[in-house]
Amino acid sequence: MPQQHWTAKEERQYKDIKKSEKKRGASNDRAEEIAARTVNKQRAQAGETKTASRTSTEDMSAYKRGGKRSGNRTGPQGRTKAQLYQDARRENIKGRSKMNKDELKKALKRHH
Repeated sequence: MPQQHWTAKEERQYKDIKKSEKKRGASNDRAEEIAARTVNKQRAQAGETKTASRTSTEDMSAYKRGGKRSGNRTGPQGRTKAQLYQDARRENIKGRSKMNKDELKKALKRHH
């Protein structure tokens, strides 16, 4: 699934991610999808694409996230503070910038 407009470095990253996902037990198709999405998201965050979704440009990078989220699974701590903050921002919750993670969770729960 490598794209013609990818750099040599992006091609290597794609291959490495695909290999890693296959080692973790993903099917070939799923490994290709994860690798392509990861490389394309990095390109979008770097401003190297013509169009990009808001989540691609506003969300934290895969490397910064360090596996905090993976698919729809939530880790032992649940959603990240940044994710909760983005939800609070979408819901226009007042005072969100001064809230900690637990306060954001409570405010979002009250709002729904």
